[in-house]
Amino acid sequence: MFNIKKKDLKKFDWLLFLSVAFLSIFGLFVLYSAFSGNLLAIRSQIFASLLGFLFIILICTMDMDVLKKAAYPIYGVSLLLLILTIFLGQGAERWGSNSWLILGPVQVQPSEITKVGIIFALAAYLEKYKNDINDPSRLLKTLVFAFTPIIFILLQPDFGTAMVYIFFIAVMLFLAGLSWKWIIGLLSVAIVGALILFLNLEGYKADRIHDFLDPSRDTSGSGWQQQQGLIAIGSGMFSGRGFMKGTQAQYGYIPEKESDFIFSVLAEELGFIGALLMLIAFVIMIYRLLIISKKSKNTFISLMVSGICAMFFVHIFENVAMTIGLMPVTGIPLPFFSSGGTFLLICFINIGLALSASMQKSSYDIEDTSDYETIKFNNTKNRKINLSKNK
Repeated sequence: MFNIKKKDLKKFDWLLFLSVAFLSIFGLFVLYSAFSGNLLAIRSQIFASLLGFLFIILICTMDMDVLKKAAYPIYGVSLLLLILTIFLGQGAERWGSNSWLILGPVQVQPSEITKVGIIFALAAYLEKYKNDINDPSRLLKTLVFAFTPIIFILLQPDFGTAMVYIFFIAVMLFLAGLSWKWIIGLLSVAIVGALILFLNLEGYKADRIHDFLDPSRDTSGSGWQQQQGLIAIGSGMFSGRGFMKGTQAQYGYIPEKESDFIFSVLAEELGFIGALLMLIAFVIMIYRLLIISKKSKNTFISLMVSGICAMFFVHIFENVAMTIGLMPVTGIPLPFFSSGGTFLLICFINIGLALSASMQKSSYDIEDTSDYETIKFNNTKNRKINLSKNK
């Protein structure tokens, strides 16, 4: 299971790795500023980053074909963690949902941990049943398999994280070959469900939607966070106010500046240049993930990396978009920047899986028996020719 050869290292996607290394280091500097230069406040983030790089090295030594055999047990553990969170979760007083398990001095968010497990297990499931995914009976079983975790997340309730799951699951189903008639049908159901949910929202969740539709509605109350974030971004202009010199960030005007609104800190202090550097690095990362997914002829690897890519994309898009007023405010963190060791480690693990996939020696999908038989026949034919020459 743990094996890596020199020839496999030649396939290692160094551009993906370097973009992630840049983002993680950049993120630590921005987070250090968000905590007003308090190094102790980011020590867990530094530790998680170092541990994350070790995870990348470890995962890159693993054989995906062997690791894939654990896909369903991983799925089962993921469901168990989400169920435990419903009964033992905490955090509603501060964050609006009981999404955290407190284990002594350590707090973890299982819905973040299970992202990698669900992507991994769903890729294995879709590979196995890809040929009959459009069969009504199989499609129903697939939807139950894919969306059961989302039900447990909604019960916490954590609508923002649930939307992330829905997005990457939808992308994986589409790439697995789901027909347009089912896509249109499921999309229609989703739209109706979203409307019903919107009409029944209460409290701060309803306020976020109303503030998004009317930004001037309550700028000193429920809209304060987004309003202050926008002021910070605007005041950064082209080159920014300077590292650790942002007035909105350093004087505490931006709520959750170290997590959900970390982009506002970056844009205020480093300006358009800093924001552009961050976005370029993210674009490189997403592009390399897409390349790995597209080049792989192994269905499992292609779907897994596509799910990872979709997960990163929706996090980046939603986090940046909500801080500039293009999306409603949600508790979606920015990868490699937002404070939170659990999410950071999951980001590294996902990148590790993608980098490991880039080195896999499988150049064809072993489940495609026609390709396998052709290769087997050609190899047998070549051996016979070589034997006749030796004689």
